[in-house]
Amino acid sequence: MTEVMGLRERKKLETARRIVRTAIALFVERGFHNVSVQEIADAADVSKMTVFNYFGTKEDLVFRPMEDHFGDAARAVRERKPGESAVDAVRRQFLEMAEARDPAVGLANEVFVRQLRELVMGTPVLMERAFLAAQKGTRDLAAHLAEETGDLMLATVAAAMISAARNALIEEHYRLIDAGESVDTLAAHAPERAERAFALVENGLGDYARRA
Repeated sequence: MTEVMGLRERKKLETARRIVRTAIALFVERGFHNVSVQEIADAADVSKMTVFNYFGTKEDLVFRPMEDHFGDAARAVRERKPGESAVDAVRRQFLEMAEARDPAVGLANEVFVRQLRELVMGTPVLMERAFLAAQKGTRDLAAHLAEETGDLMLATVAAAMISAARNALIEEHYRLIDAGESVDTLAAHAPERAERAFALVENGLGDYARRA
């Protein structure tokens, strides 16, 4: 029974992946708003109802592959080791993901991942959803820090700074890849970039950009 259920789950996962990749290919080719769910279903060789059974909305076809990662920073802080600060935890998680060449931190060799990002960046309704999801991730991080520290205001400031540093590193990866850098080169230099970015959060802005 375990083996049968395992096979069933694998088949469901394969179907979901086929639907997503089919949808993204059509969106990239023709534009998000110019492709119907029925057309996606036909191209993926499934019924329209199957698409909606796997994905509640058309937007979910784009965001399902990435939605869990909006909570990565909050997850790192919740699961941090004894004696580890919030900044240390997020930096460690980021470097572990960079070492694994995880597309979620901008280290994407795969064409599909970059097409997905370009689709989101070029479609206002998807960009808005991405912004709201990112904001929710930051609020979740702030809520957890506030629960531990008892100070919501400072927790909100800290969460915003940690999230901003992490997002800036990811954007830098995409920028450098667009400029021709290899993923392996970026991963090799990720510790140095992460150290500089998170040090600014750890040490506070202080004299940063003080006008002479």
